Amino acid sequence: YAKLKDKFTAESFDAAAIASFAVECGLKYITVTTRHHDSFCLWDTKETEFNSMNSPAQRDLVQELASACEKHGIALFLYYSHGRDWRHPHAPNNDEWGGSARPDYDPPEVAYKYGQDHDLDQYLVFMKKQIAELLTNYPTVAGIWLDGIAVPIHGDTERFRCQELYDYIHELSPHGLVSYKQGLLGTEDFFAPEHGVPGKEDGIDKLGKLNDQSNTPIEICTTMIDDPVSWGYFAAAKHKTAGDVLEKLREARDAGANLLINSGPLPDGSLDSEDERVLREVGEYLREKGFPGKANNR
Repeated sequence: YAKLKDKFTAESFDAAAIASFAVECGLKYITVTTRHHDSFCLWDTKETEFNSMNSPAQRDLVQELASACEKHGIALFLYYSHGRDWRHPHAPNNDEWGGSARPDYDPPEVAYKYGQDHDLDQYLVFMKKQIAELLTNYPTVAGIWLDGIAVPIHGDTERFRCQELYDYIHELSPHGLVSYKQGLLGTEDFFAPEHGVPGKEDGIDKLGKLNDQSNTPIEICTTMIDDPVSWGYFAAAKHKTAGDVLEKLREARDAGANLLINSGPLPDGSLDSEDERVLREVGEYLREKGFPGKANNR
């Protein structure tokens, strides 16, 4: 991933076209990955040089999309990888937080801090500053969508000071909503379980606080790539059909939930043509027949 930064041009990323496409398909909001586990940032952050402004693209892609969404009257949520970071030297390490925190290189990655040299607080400050950038640079965004919940769930959760972060987000963005996947603390504004609404039999270790908060709004997140399941671009993959998407919409509506369906852009920043065709077909169905499933108040 680090080597790819020097080849990243995003020459086919068209924020206006994406926002217009979303409206055409009947979407009510967009969620964009501002920084995933690899730690590459798609905005003009001052906290790391590992960002799109310092790549051949030389563009703040989050700014472009935020402006396009505002122009087209569609809300924008900002995904941010919180529990996992494969680049920051003081990000959660595998010794304390398990093998899911960051790659377990052999020999060990020399840039990572270990043992007494490791200071999680430095990483928390880094994240807080980045989230502050996102909310102040793009003040009209609808909220922050945090990911990487498996790491704080399987360690000393309180050390992440997430409630402090939630309060800070609400202070900077009084209208903004906060989600942390299945719900780390139970104080999130909405939950976003993967692929469906889990039942209580699935267990709290896997689901965070979801089963404790039955009245909290739910957003089911799933992906257009079914085989194998993938959240990013995958050349050799089977994608959902329009029928598959409509069935997920029905499942979500019957559960009183929103549906967030992921499409991984191509390496040049363009939308996947197969997903584009399918989602346009879904949008046409919605315009003609409405949402499938029972009515609800969510």
